[in-house]
Amino acid sequence: MVKLSDPLELPCGATLPNRIAKGAMTEGLATPDGRPTPELARLYGIWSDGGAGMLLTGNIIVDKDHLERPGNVVIDREPDADMAQKLAAWAKQGTRAGNHLWAQISHGGRQTQKLVNPTPKSSSDVPLALPGGQFGKPVPLNKDEIAELVQRWAMASKACKVVGFTGVQVHGAHGYLVSQFLSPRANKRTDEYGGSLDNRVRFLLEIVAAVREAVGPDFPISVKLNSADFQKGGFDFEDSLQVVQWLEAASVDLIEISGGTYEQPKLMGIEGMEEEEMQNVAPSTAAREAYFVDFAKAMQDAVSVPLMVTGGFRSRAAMEQALELGAADVIGLGRPLCVHTDGPRELLAGAESLPRYEDNVELLPSWLGFLKRFQLIKAVSGFAGIYWFYQQLWLLGHEGRTDEGFSVMRAFRLVEERNKQIMAARRKN
Repeated sequence: MVKLSDPLELPCGATLPNRIAKGAMTEGLATPDGRPTPELARLYGIWSDGGAGMLLTGNIIVDKDHLERPGNVVIDREPDADMAQKLAAWAKQGTRAGNHLWAQISHGGRQTQKLVNPTPKSSSDVPLALPGGQFGKPVPLNKDEIAELVQRWAMASKACKVVGFTGVQVHGAHGYLVSQFLSPRANKRTDEYGGSLDNRVRFLLEIVAAVREAVGPDFPISVKLNSADFQKGGFDFEDSLQVVQWLEAASVDLIEISGGTYEQPKLMGIEGMEEEEMQNVAPSTAAREAYFVDFAKAMQDAVSVPLMVTGGFRSRAAMEQALELGAADVIGLGRPLCVHTDGPRELLAGAESLPRYEDNVELLPSWLGFLKRFQLIKAVSGFAGIYWFYQQLWLLGHEGRTDEGFSVMRAFRLVEERNKQIMAARRKN
């Protein structure tokens, strides 16, 4: 029987001390020019003490003009002495309990907000189909720019290794740039990076190869990959299964299975999935806690590379069932650890479950729930709920505490205000 406390040896030879990982969650705690802060290091020290065998950072961006959000850490050039010192301080705190700390390397692509870049680069010029006008029409990357980005991923990965991070993850999910290349809805290119799946995956495989060359054979490389985009005509499960097999052959050590994009945020759950896609999901997925377990189980039948599943887990029984069934090798925990930072340690000690915070993040009272039928209101309500968790991370980093009673509307206002302040400081400098 596989237990949460069991270690996991990765193909590269590194060993995770247990099967619990803190999933990647955007922190927004960097300086306006993308340098780690003492608050960011403090947050990861708290998580390190929390007992997870591996911590994944939020997006570390390889292009300062393509942030996932203001406050991202940015490594888009060789770090100077100050940047290296700040990265090392972050890594030291994030590994102080003997756990792994992996850097998630990413690029926002067309999911870069207008306040950061009104004309972001992407695989092609297909804009996000979202209301509100927060995202501009993208400009297709040319092949020289693609080649440069591949090398930036490698450079950032090596920089993180040098200062003390113990692994890296290439973010290929959730609609960010690599995911945009993989998706036939977003990628309309007619060159060797578009069209067939073996062309659309070329960018990702080039990144993985360059990163492996930069960090060597014994350093863990992970990829976060959508099981599906959950959009008609998008990156689907059959595509994902094939890509996983190619990644295994490319010496990837761990693949994290997730799903969705900004347009169809299934990373938040399976509610609202298009009916056509829902027919391809086993009924047990809806009944169990973990959103992507069934997708991962099908992948495990085709590959031997370790898989990580993040999203929805709360009870130890469900986590250990997923491990025992072979549906996951690593259990990723996200939102609960924004508030309950010692959750992994408690689970390893025998706790039955982690708390849920869904009731804390509802912007609209239940009697106004019908307003979510309007797409813009639904989007604002969803972002407000996310911002409540952002505020918890800000409190942890700045004050070492959380506040479960914090107002969702106030959290929304504060995060928006900080975003504007960060961008104003970027423009000033």
